[in-house]
Amino acid sequence: MAITQTFGGGVHPREIGNGKSATQSKQIVNAAAPAQVTIAMVQHGGAPAACCVKPGQTVSMGQVIGEAQGFISAPVHASVSGKVVAVTTCTLPSGRSAAAVVIENDFEDRWDESVRPCENVDALSPADIAAIAGKCGVVGLGGAAFPTAVKLNTSKLEKPLDTLVVNGSECEPYLTSDHRLMLECADKIIDGILLAKKAIGATRAVVGIENNKPDAVEAMKAAAKDGVEIVALPAKYPQGFEKMLIFALTGRRVPNGALPSAAQCAVLNVGTCAALSDAVRQGRPIIDRVVTVSGRVAEPCNLRVRIGTSMLDVIEQAGGLTDGVRKLIVGGPMMGNTVPTLNFPVTKNCGGFLALGEEAISSEESACIRCGRCLRACPMGLMPSKIDSLVRKGNYDGAIAAGALNCMECGSCTYSCPAKRELTQSCRVAKAIAKSKKS
Repeated sequence: MAITQTFGGGVHPREIGNGKSATQSKQIVNAAAPAQVTIAMVQHGGAPAACCVKPGQTVSMGQVIGEAQGFISAPVHASVSGKVVAVTTCTLPSGRSAAAVVIENDFEDRWDESVRPCENVDALSPADIAAIAGKCGVVGLGGAAFPTAVKLNTSKLEKPLDTLVVNGSECEPYLTSDHRLMLECADKIIDGILLAKKAIGATRAVVGIENNKPDAVEAMKAAAKDGVEIVALPAKYPQGFEKMLIFALTGRRVPNGALPSAAQCAVLNVGTCAALSDAVRQGRPIIDRVVTVSGRVAEPCNLRVRIGTSMLDVIEQAGGLTDGVRKLIVGGPMMGNTVPTLNFPVTKNCGGFLALGEEAISSEESACIRCGRCLRACPMGLMPSKIDSLVRKGNYDGAIAAGALNCMECGSCTYSCPAKRELTQSCRVAKAIAKSKKS
């Protein structure tokens, strides 16, 4: 099985100021539990969970407050113990409105009686591991938040999976939460990898970590056991995308429109693997996650934050914003969502928060100079300038024919464009138009 260690296209984003160095040496700190949490029923890809609690009801940590709806969905659990004070709606960083449960914290940290350790992990079958992942609401913590139980359930696949690919690349600038997890929780990550490997029936697991994290590479190698390989990859964005990572680590290509299973692979993030270990061994659902808080904040840090905590509370624990903030971003600077306010709750797919200044403000766009940089940067081999031109002319069918649906929205084309044209946004528009025509 070939390890190419690279892929076509991609960029090397320049990190303004301290970038990753601001937080990569900052140990993960447990953020203080908030007085109130607002827990959205949309914490994952697929169908939203359905609220199953009522105002006035007392809940415990780890108790199900939102039930999964359908195969591609995940339950949602209370992150604090206390009283449900409202069932309402909230606005997520994506701009989407979602049903939500508001819980007033009683600060007793009382766990639900259903959360208990597994007595014999070795006796669990692959189906048992997948079922526990589903019950505990384990989802991809790398950003997409796809339900992990679906990835671990291989019963409906035409071909068996032989390789588990694990994403430790963390290629977005500024973000270091996965880096710190690999340094501080390597044994737990490896345990989760072995559990996932058993669940899918893979013969091999390979972890890709960018070589700008040599300490993480060494920590993971020290913890690795038979059947788990740690590979240092050249630092290049978007190294962490499924298709790029699969090619870099196996030499296999995932066809356009297909899932990793088409290459007989499953892909999990290192944070997801750690969460899977907690779920299987301790019965612990995802009620918190590590968030990198960086940029123009007084104390850049990596915080373990309860799901549903207001970002206002998170920023306060990072010492507050400093002068010159021009843009607030949830996630990384390449693919994150720009938000107009801090009044939104932390969700399972919130891996970072950045407060950026002038460095994040794009120059005014100008005419395309046909330099071809966007073509060279596109890891999917598309022609972003052509798609952009077609979308601006309203020729959405032409943009789709040119491959807009295959765009991963990584932002490499926009980053590389000297004319500062919003090429990625044009692809998003074409994809949205195509989706609206199908519905």
